[in-house]
Amino acid sequence: MPAPREDFTTIFSTYSPQIQEVGWAARALIFDVLPQTVEVPWVQQKIIGYGTGPKKMSEHFVWIAPAKAHITFGFYYGAELPDRDGLLGGAGKLMRHVKLRSLADVQRPALRALLEIAITHRVPPPHSDKL
Repeated sequence: MPAPREDFTTIFSTYSPQIQEVGWAARALIFDVLPQTVEVPWVQQKIIGYGTGPKKMSEHFVWIAPAKAHITFGFYYGAELPDRDGLLGGAGKLMRHVKLRSLADVQRPALRALLEIAITHRVPPPHSDKL
């Protein structure tokens, strides 16, 4: 897993140690599933996007956003993903999310399964210059 960009640390710096821990674990999960992931932090919005390239809607598959009591682990095309365990919340046309409150939430096999599908759904393969 690559070292985080300084912006990742900045985004999480004002949240509780528990939320920071969950955020770091969520990031680790993403890079474990796809080591070539491109990380794009948006400090103003307090959101970090992850994809096969830097373009938000055409190359990203997931985002994380800290909140006071949870991390929002959002899927750009979550409405189209098979969610056998019913983890995904939200009612948008395409986007869905999972609220992560603990390390146990991050470690759920169903979350990993959703992520494994999301990295190939509607996004191009990782950029060859990022390998």
